[in-house]
Amino acid sequence: MHAITISEPGGPEALVWGEVPDPVAGEGEVLVEVVASAVNRADIMQRQGFYNPPPGASPYLGLECSGRITEIGPGVSGWSVGDEVCALLAGGGYAEKVAVPAGQLLPVPAGLDLKQAAALPEVVCTVWSNVFMVAHLRPTETLLVHGGSSGIGTMAIQLAKAVGATVAVTAGSKEKLDYCAELGADILINYREQDFVAEIERATGGAGADVILDNMGAKYLDRNVQALAVNGRLAIIGMQGGIKAELNIAALLGKRAAISATSLRARPLGEKAAIVAAVREHVWPLIEGGRIRPVVDRELPMSEAGTAHQVLEDSGHIGKVLLVAP
Repeated sequence: MHAITISEPGGPEALVWGEVPDPVAGEGEVLVEVVASAVNRADIMQRQGFYNPPPGASPYLGLECSGRITEIGPGVSGWSVGDEVCALLAGGGYAEKVAVPAGQLLPVPAGLDLKQAAALPEVVCTVWSNVFMVAHLRPTETLLVHGGSSGIGTMAIQLAKAVGATVAVTAGSKEKLDYCAELGADILINYREQDFVAEIERATGGAGADVILDNMGAKYLDRNVQALAVNGRLAIIGMQGGIKAELNIAALLGKRAAISATSLRARPLGEKAAIVAAVREHVWPLIEGGRIRPVVDRELPMSEAGTAHQVLEDSGHIGKVLLVAP
């Protein structure tokens, strides 16, 4: 088969479409013929040499895909050859075939085509696990989403609105903020021109955000704590703004607040399966009912993965960028 490989850690030009050995469906796995994958920030970090796959995972990029099952491995039930699926992966989505643990499979939601479904697994599992399973966002609470126009952000807006929360977002342009508003965002903050701490305080009458979904890490840590409400919860899912920062414990104690930091990729199979099962139960009906939809900025051939990475690095997109297999 063909897959995107990394000639050596570096820029987008390091991504090469070439022949590699076919994967094999092991115990508890199925083999999926990939129709599309999607680009995530973690893929960029792996390309740069900063985020290696967990032991036993595919060495190739790609944390989600959609396609058709072509082979059922030992110990798998409930799935059949020919089923159209999307999948959460620890790697291997930038390829023509990938072996997937059965617990990380999802059926393609009714009303979506197979390519669109590739935009779902990583963002839906990330948002649901962090905002709802860990931070326990409730109706009438306020969620602040940094990077509201990203794939994660566009999904977080929709899911939070679906449960009755108020949503605040940060983004870097009027175009991106306008799109967030179309998805339902209530409080729009241009981080290039406005202080999100002051804007959240003003918009909530001084109460602050009950839950913050943060992709920046160190750069925003202190200000995120300032922006939290009493009993607020900060969920950190990225480190685009660095990995080390000082934390004012007194401020955290004063708000009786909590900070969580999670990633999906290296979690045990059982934890991933539990998240996928929760997503199928709670989110899939919302998608099939038309209340939630994936936001896809553009589709590119998988062989042009380098171009797709450049789009993400330039922040020249809204929602997800898909890579379509030949």
